[in-house]
Amino acid sequence: MKKFKVTVNGKVYEVEVEEIKENNGGSKVIKPTTVSQLKAVPTQAPAESAPKVDTPSPAAKGSKVISAPMPGTILDVKVKEGDRVKRGDVVLILEAMKMENEIMAPEEGVIVSIHVSKGSSVNTGDVLVTMD
Repeated sequence: MKKFKVTVNGKVYEVEVEEIKENNGGSKVIKPTTVSQLKAVPTQAPAESAPKVDTPSPAAKGSKVISAPMPGTILDVKVKEGDRVKRGDVVLILEAMKMENEIMAPEEGVIVSIHVSKGSSVNTGDVLVTMD
């Protein structure tokens, strides 16, 4: 048995593989092994050390932050900086998993800054809009 580390979608797995040696007397029929018979054990991938950069908080321009509830793509921005919004007004449309999600203003206020544009990709927690 030989052990190998295999990375699939960013996850590292340790797998054991049996080495089959050919004999000179002829061919050997080998029963195939199904995936469920393989032993895959997730292992910890080495942590990458990236230098931390101090960036000013986007909330510095506004007191209320609207962040992305899920990863997706911005389909449309319905407001402009300086617009007054009421609680429940649609601020932008976020597409996630082929569904359009309306991101609404959590309270009444004025849009201070917009941190995304149409077509941009966002991750969960990314700041979309700040408002006062």
